[in-house]
Amino acid sequence: QQTEQGAETQKAVEAVKQSTDTVAQKAEEIASAQKQQTEQGAETQKAVEAVKQTTDTLAAGQQQAAAQAEKLQATTEQIAASIDTIAKGFAALAAQGGAIADPKRPDEYYHNARVYELSGDMLNARRSYLAFANFDVDAIDPYTRFATLLRVQDGKAGAREVFGQLADKAKASAIKLVHLEQFDDAQRLDKLNTFIAAHPDYAPAYFLLAQEFSEDRLGSQSLSDKRSEAEALTKFVSYEKDGGLLKYFVDQRELADWLERSRSRLAAVGDVLDPQRFAPTLTPMRSNAGWTITISLPEAATGISWRLGETGPFTDTGLMAMNDQRTGKPMPNSSFELPDSTTATTIGIKYLDIRGRETGPFAIRFDPDSALQQGDKQILDQFWTSWIAFDAGGNNGLVYFTQMLSYRCAIKEVHYGLDGAAPDKEIKMPPCDKKDPYAIPYDYQPYFKVADSVKSMSVQVTYTDGTKSPVREYKRQ
Repeated sequence: QQTEQGAETQKAVEAVKQSTDTVAQKAEEIASAQKQQTEQGAETQKAVEAVKQTTDTLAAGQQQAAAQAEKLQATTEQIAASIDTIAKGFAALAAQGGAIADPKRPDEYYHNARVYELSGDMLNARRSYLAFANFDVDAIDPYTRFATLLRVQDGKAGAREVFGQLADKAKASAIKLVHLEQFDDAQRLDKLNTFIAAHPDYAPAYFLLAQEFSEDRLGSQSLSDKRSEAEALTKFVSYEKDGGLLKYFVDQRELADWLERSRSRLAAVGDVLDPQRFAPTLTPMRSNAGWTITISLPEAATGISWRLGETGPFTDTGLMAMNDQRTGKPMPNSSFELPDSTTATTIGIKYLDIRGRETGPFAIRFDPDSALQQGDKQILDQFWTSWIAFDAGGNNGLVYFTQMLSYRCAIKEVHYGLDGAAPDKEIKMPPCDKKDPYAIPYDYQPYFKVADSVKSMSVQVTYTDGTKSPVREYKRQ
């Protein structure tokens, strides 16, 4: 029995021990979980603090960037405002003469560059120009002069390289503008147009654009070139109002030169901006077979084409078997034919200028009735000495008026007088035959008889357009 009781006691002790171990294990697990939660809370707090710190840093960075932008804007405005001061300083130094021994200001460096350049010291001139460029002054004339010096020394490629380096770090539009001026021909023009699109109110760009179409640059100008030059120069000069160009120049003498050249060229090209002033004209000439239309163009052309009406394809007039000395190319045929049945319509004309650029089309009204009358009138006025012929072909006593009769489609009335009398007698003309305008009716006599004593005749024609010719005098031989 004692043995059984001892066994039971042992079992009880082991059960208590197992329960105690379980409780201890649970306590450890709970403590571990609590510790893990505490650690996670600490990490979360650190993350929150890091986010807050990052947010504060970003906010501070934005404030700093805004402050820098404001400072840059203020600096830019200060530089722009200081151009007037620089210009005044340069003018004073120019009057003083001589190089500045220890230059510090941009006007002093520009003054020295000019002094060294005039004396032939190109190395120091170049150094002074570069020093001026480091101030990033947005004035055009120092950089155009510097570019000229570089092209003389290093060629256009060298000037392009130097200004490319300056333009990469500069903010001044003038530096970027002069840089693109160092490219060749079509590439330069494309870059200049791109610059103007981005800076439409940067006045000096229009003067440089005009040079692209100038006679000096091209050698010979088409009408389109002259118009482009005039448009750009007109735009440039328009900024002169209220001193709008002063802010682009350090040396006011350079501005005066640009303006003088602009006005001189505008006077030379005349009214090229008036599109009607230089439209083609047509001279119709009627024959018994139909119409010959002669085209007069305002400039040399390398090709001409035409069409009847407002729509449809154009017909090329073809080329003649000779070269035009103005273009060095075959001369285009300047006329074409139309049938006599052509009714009133519009004739379209277009042509290729000396650079192969298409001009037109121009719509020109063609009225065959009016054209016939105007053509006949022109011939009558030009050859008025042939209106009257006394005793023609040995037919003594007869006065012939065959020439007036042939061009009668332009005539409303003809009056004449004999031996100084007023022209109050009428020569009756047959009606105009538009289908066969120059034929004389077979039953009409183109003459009348006068006495042998008649010594002279006066004639006046009233045209179909209502105008009258002068009174013409014809003496009998």
